[in-house]
Amino acid sequence: MFRFGFSYVGLLYLIMLFVPNIIWTKYKPEGYDEYAKNENKLLLILERIGEALVCVLVLIFSDFNIRKTYWCIWLAFSFMLMLFYEAYWMRYFKSKHGMKDFYSSFLGVPVAGATLPVAAFFLLGIYGCNIFLLTAVIILGIGHIGIHLQHKNEILEK
Repeated sequence: MFRFGFSYVGLLYLIMLFVPNIIWTKYKPEGYDEYAKNENKLLLILERIGEALVCVLVLIFSDFNIRKTYWCIWLAFSFMLMLFYEAYWMRYFKSKHGMKDFYSSFLGVPVAGATLPVAAFFLLGIYGCNIFLLTAVIILGIGHIGIHLQHKNEILEK
C-alpha cells in the first residue's frame, strides 16, 4: 500500500502516547533516575531510533486511517491495546508512584507501560500493511521493552 499522506489515526495514537508521559514527568517514581543511569546503551540507542521512526511513520502514511476493509479488526485490537495503555496510566497515577507500580503488569501484560503501546503500534502496522512501521516498532520494542525489563529485574533483585 504505502500511501503517503497525513494519518489522523497516527496523530491520535501519538496523543494517547505522549499525554500520560508528559504528566508522568511530574509523578516519576522515587529513585527512577538511579535506574535510568544503568540503562544498557545499545537498548537505549534502539529505543531512541525506534521512537523517532515510529513517531514520523505513523504520521506520514495515510494507510493507518480508517477505511472499509476486513483488516479493521487489526485496528480495533490495536486501539483496544491503546485504551488498556491509558487504563494502565490511570492506575499508575492513582498509585503511590513507586517503581513497582511503574513496572507492574496490567491485565496479565508484563511491564505494561512499555509492552502495550509497542503491541498497539505493531498491530497498527499490520492494519496499514506497512513494513516500515512494523520494522520501526520491532526496533522500538527491543529497546523500550528491554529497558523496562532491565529495570524490573533490578527492582526484583533489591
